[in-house]
Amino acid sequence: MSLLEHLYGPFFDLHNWVTVISSAQDWLTILSLVVIECLLSVDNAIVLAAQTRKLPTKKEQEKSLFYGLGGAYLFRFILIGIGAYLINFWEIKVLGAGYLLYLAGSHFYHMARPSHKKQNRPRRRLLPLFWSVIISIELMDLVFSVDSILASLAISPNPVIVLIGGMIGILAMRGIAEVIMRLMELVPELEVMAYALIIVIGIKLFLTIPQIGIEIPAPLFGGIVVVAVVVTLVVHRIRNR
Repeated sequence: MSLLEHLYGPFFDLHNWVTVISSAQDWLTILSLVVIECLLSVDNAIVLAAQTRKLPTKKEQEKSLFYGLGGAYLFRFILIGIGAYLINFWEIKVLGAGYLLYLAGSHFYHMARPSHKKQNRPRRRLLPLFWSVIISIELMDLVFSVDSILASLAISPNPVIVLIGGMIGILAMRGIAEVIMRLMELVPELEVMAYALIIVIGIKLFLTIPQIGIEIPAPLFGGIVVVAVVVTLVVHRIRNR
């Protein structure tokens, strides 16, 4: 049996799919995986919403989420097959953490620049803004999927169950990102909060590498997000009295 058959054979086993789809117990497992995916993807949704907001029109923002969804599904399929090896890819987390800190730092740097020093002409880009955002979304999906896949494989060794749970979870996470984007339109201060949280997410991601091994529990991070949102809404209300 070749390596590819060993890694991806279960995905093309029709009997395996029929067994999973017809099993109530497997669907309970899938439901638990969806919940875990959503909990682990709150940080991904925040980054996704902040990146998508760079696009000027609502149509482009929705289109980027759709394209990103397709790419996320493709990456998830590929990465589940090599899930057993992902634990060794701590370098991905380091690069991802560095990129997140760069995104936040760049955002706050441009916010802090005096308006008279800003140039009105658009910056030169290697790629159009739309495709730059798509690539950024896919890179972040790749980074954040490592934890989700490892957590899912620890619950169920069946890659089909992990794939179904992951796909439903990714779709739910995209819905969370859209809600965050709409809130940002109503409360502009949430964009500042999102980039502040991206700094926290970058540090959180870096701390999980094996050499450090500090894991911030999902409920604790969820609490941080809730507190940040509440504080931002209070600030928004005070400023608009």
